Amino acid sequence: MSKIYQTPEEAKQDQQYLETLAELIYQLADDDLLISHRGSEWLGLAPHIEEDVAFSSITQDTMGHAAMYYQMLEELGFGKADDIAHLRKPEEYRNAALTERVNGQGHYKENPDYDWGYAIMRNYAYEVFKKARLDALENSSYAPLADTAAKIKREQFYHLYHWEVWIDQLSHSTEEAQNRLNAALKKTWEDVSSLFDLGSKGAKMVELGLIESVDVLKEKFISRIQAKIEGAGLEWPGEFKALETTGREGKHSQEFVDALNELNEVYKLDPQASW
Repeated sequence: MSKIYQTPEEAKQDQQYLETLAELIYQLADDDLLISHRGSEWLGLAPHIEEDVAFSSITQDTMGHAAMYYQMLEELGFGKADDIAHLRKPEEYRNAALTERVNGQGHYKENPDYDWGYAIMRNYAYEVFKKARLDALENSSYAPLADTAAKIKREQFYHLYHWEVWIDQLSHSTEEAQNRLNAALKKTWEDVSSLFDLGSKGAKMVELGLIESVDVLKEKFISRIQAKIEGAGLEWPGEFKALETTGREGKHSQEFVDALNELNEVYKLDPQASW
C-alpha cells in the first residue's frame, strides 16, 4: 500500500514524490485549461441560446477546475498559480493533443465555420475520460488531490450528462445528424489516445499510488463510451492508435501556440495587476 501524503509540506519532503506529483497535476490543469478555452470560443455561436448558456457554464466550471489544480501547484512551491497558467513557454505545457485542436475552420472573431458535431464528440470523449481519471484520483496517495477530485466530480457529472443528451437527441433525429456524428467521432478518435499518455513519469505515478494504470483507465473509458455509441446506433470506431507525440512531453501544434497567445494576451500586459 502506498504512503499517504496529507499536506503539501509532507509531499515537499520527498523530492521524487514531489516531482512526480507535479507532473501529474500539470497534466490535469493543462487539459482542463485548453479544453475550456476551446469551449469559450463557442460563446455566441452555439446552435441556440439555451445551449450557449449551458456550454458557457460548463466552460466556466472547467476553467475553475484548472484553477484548482494550478493553486495546488502553488501550494507545492511551483510559483504563483496565475503565472503557472499564463507565463510558461509552450513546450512547458502538458495538455493532451485532443484538448488543443481547433473547433473548425475560421476564427471565432471572424468567419467561424465550426463543427458542432465535433464539439459534441470531442467534449463527450474528454468527459468520459475525465470521469475515469477523477474516479482514480479519489484514491490518490496525495490526500489534497483526492479531495479535489471528489469536489470536481459533483460538477463533472452534469457536464458528462449534457453531452450524452446531445448524442441521444441527434442520433435519433435525421440521417444527416447521424452522418455528422459519425464523422466527428472518427475525427475525435484520431487524437483520443493522447488522453491516456501519462508521460515519462507515468510508471512512477502508478507506483507511488497517485493514479491508476493506463490500462485501467482505458478499460473504464471504453466500457462506457462503447455502450453509448453502439446504443445510439452510431459506428464504433474500434481501438485507437497510439500517437508519436501527445503533448505530455511538451510537443504541441501551431494551433496550440496560437491559442496560448490569445489566452495569455491580457494577463501578459501586466502580470502584477490586481483584479
